[in-house]
Amino acid sequence: MNQKIKHYDFKKGLALEFEIIDLSKAHSNHPKILTTAHRTGFYHIFWFTHGHFTHLVDFKPIEIVPNTLLFLNKDTVQRFSETGGFEGKAILFTDNFFCKTEPDTKFLKSTYLFSNLLPVFKMQVSGDDSPFSVLFKQMEHELLMDNDQQHGNVLKNYLHNLLLLAERENNGKNLLAVKQGIDLDYVLAFKTELEIKFKLEKSVGYFANRLGITEKRLNLATSKILGKSPKGIIDERVMLEAKRLLAYTNDSVKQIGFELGFEEPTNFIKFFRKHALTTPVEFRDNNQL
Repeated sequence: MNQKIKHYDFKKGLALEFEIIDLSKAHSNHPKILTTAHRTGFYHIFWFTHGHFTHLVDFKPIEIVPNTLLFLNKDTVQRFSETGGFEGKAILFTDNFFCKTEPDTKFLKSTYLFSNLLPVFKMQVSGDDSPFSVLFKQMEHELLMDNDQQHGNVLKNYLHNLLLLAERENNGKNLLAVKQGIDLDYVLAFKTELEIKFKLEKSVGYFANRLGITEKRLNLATSKILGKSPKGIIDERVMLEAKRLLAYTNDSVKQIGFELGFEEPTNFIKFFRKHALTTPVEFRDNNQL
């Protein structure tokens, strides 16, 4: 059987593309799904209230302790610990649920909480008396209400407040902040185009042309916002997908290289070795699960 990375879309049949689930129950009821590497077409906000374990997110071991909040973008590859032993809640939602207006879309795409060009974002919060706990409870309560005309708007506003609160608390600790302005707008547009075309297009010039700016201007924007060059960001995105396919599928190195836009296997192997300091086969042998 040809092994592929499992992909899950949002659960069908719900009135809204928004859900809060109990993580302990989900792990008990669907252990194979959660403990196998998978990605989804929706966003996650995990609130782990109890337990100590390691959550694997795109090859990064994320150490979880009680009252950890973890924000994961859609299409991130993750897998849960097989041992379980944790408790918490997860908010699941889609672009369709949150992005009702252009400002909604810009906020969701610009927040570093879900950025796929920055490290996985996690933060520690206080327990049941925290504002985050209050917002979780308000959303759970609203989910039990009848689906009237304001039901979705109330849930979305609670969710938006939670995201704003997370950003404010993070900014207060000076952990990470993204400056608003034209540079950020260019980076967001670049990121959107990159997600669509990274398998086919790898030149900075192509993406700069799509944005209607020069390569120099794009480089200035990415350097200011992310501290990286556009070429470095493109290569990072290609490498991430290469590692995902090597570790979580049984596609051949030739197949993976071709899927990522390399016409010759030798070119893919050289590219991978340059960035990973190891060959694709060696990486697979050390990381395949």
